[in-house]
Amino acid sequence: MSAAAAFERVKAGEAGRPAGPDRAAREAALVALARAIRAEEPAILAALAADLGKPAVETRLTEILPVLAEIRHARRHLRGWMRVRRVRPTLAMLGTRAAIRPEPKGTALIIAPWNYPLSLALGPLVSALAAGCGAVIKPSELAPATSALIARIVASALPADLVSVAEGGVETSTELLALPFDHIFFTGSPEVGRIVMAAAAKTLASVTLELGGKSPVIIGPGADMKRAARMIAWGKFANAGQTCIAPDHVFVPRAWEERFLAELRGQIAAMYGARPEASRSFARIVNARHFARLKGLINGALAGGATLAAGGAMEEETRFIAPTVLTRTAPEMGVEREEIFGPVLPVIAYDDLSEVLDRIGAGEKPLALYVFERDRALIERITRETRSGAVGINVTLAHYLHLGLPFGGIGTSGLGAAHGLWGFRAFSHEKPVLEDRFSALGLLMPPYSGAKARLARLVQRLVG
Repeated sequence: MSAAAAFERVKAGEAGRPAGPDRAAREAALVALARAIRAEEPAILAALAADLGKPAVETRLTEILPVLAEIRHARRHLRGWMRVRRVRPTLAMLGTRAAIRPEPKGTALIIAPWNYPLSLALGPLVSALAAGCGAVIKPSELAPATSALIARIVASALPADLVSVAEGGVETSTELLALPFDHIFFTGSPEVGRIVMAAAAKTLASVTLELGGKSPVIIGPGADMKRAARMIAWGKFANAGQTCIAPDHVFVPRAWEERFLAELRGQIAAMYGARPEASRSFARIVNARHFARLKGLINGALAGGATLAAGGAMEEETRFIAPTVLTRTAPEMGVEREEIFGPVLPVIAYDDLSEVLDRIGAGEKPLALYVFERDRALIERITRETRSGAVGINVTLAHYLHLGLPFGGIGTSGLGAAHGLWGFRAFSHEKPVLEDRFSALGLLMPPYSGAKARLARLVQRLVG
């Protein structure tokens, strides 16, 4: 379906939907979507294997489970989210009655990325449906098998005037961004996020931007090194490192560097074997362009004096890059300047934690920051003295799955929040309603006599 046709169909459907909240219709849409996902599970596994070489277990855990969990959570809490909330009057508003009514923003655009092409398209859709919005989904053309499958799932589960899918490349995204959507939910790079925000400004659409950045890991001197290595290896090399909240680089105390590297090598071998290229648990790089970019980062670092501590093997034909660990990297190298977004992990030894915190503070605010330490005072210091979208303590990635937490970035790593209640709010307008019952507002209206001037001064003293 073309961009314009998809927009017009959903926009027309918005006009035909009930003006008031219709919880039953929202729940029915969520149930239908969950049913279609379950029915297409074998096709989902095949599509993700074709696009990204994703292992079946990883697809279940990172693509299917998050969407089904989001649906279940939304259905369980939808009545409360939709409830009209009464608000107590402030002193100046005595005699009035106030409430907040959540209403759908209207027609939404969801632009999904290629790295988790199913869950990052259908997850935001769950929030849009829960909020009562219609939506147009633009899947990533870099994951063509999954894009086609998303179109099929949506068409089988939901009416086209509620949700439509517009497949295509950059030209389709450009056409969609020129249309007057009420809200745009974009997941992708900060560079494209700026383009989306500029386009949204032309139609005054609100935006949710889930971007990325270089998410650092800080290992403290009191960390459990084996546990840290296991969590970091999992968080970094899942989906071949193509995760927006994957650990980008690790700061480790210099005295513990060799111990950590030994543990990390052991964990990589335990997860992916001695020959990761033969492992059925390791994904592939999405396309030749990203393979070449990552190859250039590795070779550039090695040419500049970095040391290969693990991995380094590559197969261009299959787009395989082994879990790779680099040490002795330098700030001017690409691996320290650019978001890596692949299975390449610089390990940076440090002597003074303050210097690490200063370095993180001098850069862009990351989408996530991870701390491995047992000393609560040190954990609190790092959390307090850094700015990031989220903090994981002795864990990586898992905060994404916690539906009781908002998920989002800050600064160049994102704008707004998603998941659970925060996803519902992203697609909702919280409309305030104020009713005057017996307030004293009339006593303060013109003409301003001496008595009203005295009353105004009295009110100011009471509430100011």
